[in-house]
Amino acid sequence: MARAGVTVERLAEAAADLADEVGLENVTVSELARRFGVKDASLYSHIRNAHELRVRVALLALAELADRAAAALAGRAGKDALAAFADAYRDYAREHPGRYAAAQVELDPETIRASAAGRHAEMMRAILRGYALAEPAQTDAVRLLGSTFHGFVSLERSGGFSHHPRSADASWRRILDTLDVALRTWPS
Repeated sequence: MARAGVTVERLAEAAADLADEVGLENVTVSELARRFGVKDASLYSHIRNAHELRVRVALLALAELADRAAAALAGRAGKDALAAFADAYRDYAREHPGRYAAAQVELDPETIRASAAGRHAEMMRAILRGYALAEPAQTDAVRLLGSTFHGFVSLERSGGFSHHPRSADASWRRILDTLDVALRTWPS
């Protein structure tokens, strides 16, 4: 890339692309500087440190994931909405492993409120309205869904399902069926 045109947004996009290529843990300011054809110090006029860069990649990934999930949810309700959201989540993690890893970066509450990070929980809550769950059951259900989706995706990404004859896709469908039943019959 040419020296001209380095912006915070372009740095975050380049870091996200690099994370997808080599893993988030291997994204460095030095490698990004090489890709932009500048010295490391030049990038520090746009970002404070590597942590800020990771946060910016996290925010980019969360916005992309929220947009994808929102598009998948449009016009859907109940189990259909649950499956659409879950599939969008899983597909994003498969297509963008570095970005997905960045989306797990811990963010401070103010950053969450000012970003797309809060949209995920709100979309899950919208799905759960179709199951008529009131608080605190709704919060418990959001946590169940989030931990199930993240757990499955993490195990799948690490090869945890590769040595079994049953396909991960078949298990994914069965898990979504089970979650639907659990949500419809949530204990009082």
